Amino acid sequence: MRILQVSAEIFPLLKTGGLADIAGALPTALLAQGCDARVLLPGFPAILAGLQDPVRVGAFGTPWGESVEVLFGALPAVSQGVHTVYAYVLVAPALYDRPGNPYEDANKHPYADNHRRFAALGWAAAHLAHGLDTHWRADLVHSHDWHCGLAPVCLAVWNAGQGPRVPSVHTIHNLAYQGIFWPQNFSDLGLPDHVFSVGGMEYFGQISFMKAGLSYASHITTVSPSYAREIQTPEQGCGLDGLLRGRAGALSGILNAVDDKVWDPATDRLLQHRYDVRNLTGKARNKAALQTAFGLTVDSDAPLFTVVSRLTEQKGLPLVLGGLQEILSRGGQLMVLGNGDTQLEQAFTLQAKAHPNQVAFKLGYDEDLAHRIFAASDVTLVPSRFEPCGLTQMYGLKYGSLPLVRRVGGLADTVTDTDLETLEDQTATGFVFDSFDASDYGRAVRRAFALYRRRSDWNRVRQTGMRIAFDWATAAQQYTHLYQSLM
Repeated sequence: MRILQVSAEIFPLLKTGGLADIAGALPTALLAQGCDARVLLPGFPAILAGLQDPVRVGAFGTPWGESVEVLFGALPAVSQGVHTVYAYVLVAPALYDRPGNPYEDANKHPYADNHRRFAALGWAAAHLAHGLDTHWRADLVHSHDWHCGLAPVCLAVWNAGQGPRVPSVHTIHNLAYQGIFWPQNFSDLGLPDHVFSVGGMEYFGQISFMKAGLSYASHITTVSPSYAREIQTPEQGCGLDGLLRGRAGALSGILNAVDDKVWDPATDRLLQHRYDVRNLTGKARNKAALQTAFGLTVDSDAPLFTVVSRLTEQKGLPLVLGGLQEILSRGGQLMVLGNGDTQLEQAFTLQAKAHPNQVAFKLGYDEDLAHRIFAASDVTLVPSRFEPCGLTQMYGLKYGSLPLVRRVGGLADTVTDTDLETLEDQTATGFVFDSFDASDYGRAVRRAFALYRRRSDWNRVRQTGMRIAFDWATAAQQYTHLYQSLM
């Protein structure tokens, strides 16, 4: 099967969140399953810099009159072992060669022409499914998140829908981000008028790239089974729950996985002290090193709570701030790495200044530091309002940091609460609370402190979590079966 994966970013070349981790790991996992998988990416400078021996396979004109060149080459940084990942990359400097991140300028304002920048990605997918590269043609297109939501539409309307339709899968990584644009932007997209309708991509008078993908994809997946159920409800459907209930027969959840080549404390070259489930001495040394580096009191008895996250309300960061005194008064410490909402950035900055020996805050995202934090951490905080899958709780488990999470989405699918029963049957892996409020969150924090004082129980729970395999082979097998059923 020739599978074209379409994404706006890919680890380790370009990353703003968990989407890049998935986009970077899934192609090699599919190759290992026997699929002929390739990726399609926009030509951001970091991606072009990682493209080895590029050759021109063709070009196409956009509906708004711009010409886009398509290069083909290998991505050595993404490839693993015997599996080389090949990519098609769009060359259009006017669209992609800009400061800021892939979606926003340096002032955190979305680019006004984002609808064009990512419509080009959708049309490129359709061209590659219909012969742009004379040596390779996609049998199925797998698009990720709103940035690639036009790919299923462009496939569906190709040649006015005449002839065999190339099937498509569209994966929701976070339904809250939908790619909403003004209706006057529709004319730029080159789509027939009927697509701008309730049954197409019209969304409360505007246009939604996410809705386009959900309406036209042959099948929809999410990144966890629980999230697939939750988005069919008004509470978490983000205005699209009716559409998703209507497509329930073509909707499923496949749990994300962790790339063991990148996230493994026994082999992680970013760690000063490596360790494994049989010998955790290195973890204690990593904790002391991080405490020293960020001015925290070096104290092995002080549980270190950590956050590695985008700083948004969705991630439950107001709960972390509101419950900080509970952690500090009991002798705990907090380390936060992330950026996002300006008010949250300022709040964590103030707390770090007010409690320099117990609270540390690093603004921005630092991949190397993230690894060191997980290796030093005792508790990984992910108290999200909603969470499609979440990767940080799985990284925490791999690195012996017990996740403290809310029972939603992929968090519910990956963390088993610690109570008398799960301690007895040795299935406990962390702390899970239900209600998105300070009271429920605070009880989970107190339970973490109580377990931390019972070191033998703590170590047993930690070891259980470290032994769980969130492997890509299982996920890739599920995707392969899905592709086969659609073809």
